[in-house]
Order: sequence, then C-alpha cells, then structure tokens
Amino acid sequence: MTKINKKWFVYILRCEDNSLYTGITTDVNRRFNTHLSGKGAKYTRAKKPIKIETFFVFDTKSLALKEEIRIKKLPKLKKELLCLKS
Repeated sequence: MTKINKKWFVYILRCEDNSLYTGITTDVNRRFNTHLSGKGAKYTRAKKPIKIETFFVFDTKSLALKEEIRIKKLPKLKKELLCLKS
C-alpha cells in the first residue's frame, strides 16, 4: 500500500470496566494487539481492552484526527450509540 492510498482509522475499544477508549491508527488489528500486550496507551494498560467495538475509515490523517477529537469529547451515552450504529 503506497502512502497515497493509506487509510486511517478511528477505533473504539470496550474495556473490562465497560469504559470506551477511542484512538487512531493505520491498522486496527495491530493496534488492538498492541493495547492487549500492555504496550498501548496508558489508559488501556490500566483498563484492559476486551474487544474492538467499532471503527471508522478516513482517507487522511487530518480527517481521522478531527473525528477522534470529536468522539473523545462526546458523553459516554453518545459513544455507545456510535457503537450500535456501526
């Protein structure tokens, strides 16, 4: 995959305590495995992710970052609704 065709993903993980973690990556499965191994974000080292709830695809890193920020600002109920819709 060339840099021109690289896709970016915003993903939401469900953690053991039922919390939701939102992040950005170019490979959702690889990033999930990084979180599982304890080498991911500080939040997921403490909260232990259990599954990928959903993810969204973007053509540019800029668009993905903007969506990640938007989702992180949402209350949990609205994040839960995003997970249901996808």
